[in-house]
Amino acid sequence: MKYDFNFDQLCPATYAFQVIGGKWNLPILAILSEDDSIRYNELKRRLPGITPTMLTNCLKDLSQYGIVHREQYNEIPPRVEYSLTSSGKELVPLIESMVLWGQKNIHRVSESPQNG
Repeated sequence: MKYDFNFDQLCPATYAFQVIGGKWNLPILAILSEDDSIRYNELKRRLPGITPTMLTNCLKDLSQYGIVHREQYNEIPPRVEYSLTSSGKELVPLIESMVLWGQKNIHRVSESPQNG
């Protein structure tokens, strides 16, 4: 496949990386790909090091991209669950491939000249 990059317009590859890029978006999507839906506190628990503000902002961004669905239940106490949309589910094979590639190649970090 040949890729044409028109830097005057948003390139499809750039858009994809914009959506899944960043420190937390891919881990969030990986967790959501494992569960039908998940509550905010469970997500936070499974992402050690993420701040509540960062998690909220990432979920908001992913929702705006149409990748994550936010369902709020009018209960006391309020309950909010997150899940992948159909568009988000299309990313699951990509996420799985990236995780497998990472598992296969992570050893190279210790072999790189920068770390020696």
